[in-house]
Amino acid sequence: MSQESLTGPEAKKKIKKLAESIDFAILATNLSEQPFHAVPMSTKLVDDNGCIWFLSGKDSDHNRYIEAEGVAHLIYSKPGSMQFMDVYGKATIHTEKSILEKLFGKIDEMWFDGVDDPNLTALCIEPQDAHYWDTKHNKIVTMFKLGSAFVQGEHPEVTVSGQLNP
Repeated sequence: MSQESLTGPEAKKKIKKLAESIDFAILATNLSEQPFHAVPMSTKLVDDNGCIWFLSGKDSDHNRYIEAEGVAHLIYSKPGSMQFMDVYGKATIHTEKSILEKLFGKIDEMWFDGVDDPNLTALCIEPQDAHYWDTKHNKIVTMFKLGSAFVQGEHPEVTVSGQLNP
């Protein structure tokens, strides 16, 4: 596995690419306690600053923990594509109508009574520390290299990992 560290715009671009490709993350809050609180969340947007946005219920436990601690940890995992990302950052809750309208989609009506639902909030996670694991090649090439390495008894160089410093 090769290592690379990305900073600034390159790191933000990688965060955006992986978060959008993987979509679902485990959002961990209440990080000062054991066990911490963890829930699955669907990524709504990764903005140009590398901030990751979700929709959430105002009355949820994770909103309550974010209000108290102001931080969150995201774990992205897509084993089928061998893509993984770990993001820790500042967490804030937003209720601005323009943000909610931008993030809200038809599928969100399963959890909320439209964009005007008083329980609807947006969560913004501003990455402060991130790490990723990704394939160097597309899935077909990666699987071929893994199979070939297995037959030859070698250790394939098919993944790359690194630190992301936005």
